[in-house]
Amino acid sequence: MRDDVLQRWASDRAEELPGAHVEYPFGPDFEVFRVRDLMFMAHTVRTGAPIVILKARPADAEVLREAFAEITPGYHMNKKHWITLNPGGRLERQLVEDLVTESYLLVAEKLPRAQRPVDPATFGQRPA
Repeated sequence: MRDDVLQRWASDRAEELPGAHVEYPFGPDFEVFRVRDLMFMAHTVRTGAPIVILKARPADAEVLREAFAEITPGYHMNKKHWITLNPGGRLERQLVEDLVTESYLLVAEKLPRAQRPVDPATFGQRPA
């Protein structure tokens, strides 16, 4: 797997999410993906490798870090609530996409109801 594949998978998924957009508040080598004004994902190569930084529930973040050597505490973020996906390992595309979606929903649920581009409780669920 090429090192930049994780970032491509993550950004492809982020671009599909309603109301998501990318900004460069820290320079051209640090992409910040937001839903409205809140960050849910970032990409950078400042660490020497292309990484993806995502929000996660603390319990999920702990389990993910234990299960995958490629998942570490959030780079320059709150280590309890953020994770970093590192290249070169065994992370599969579906897991990366699911983690991006979960990060997006965690942030979207913090928005005032009227500003939410989706309902975090039902987004992505199929009708019964």
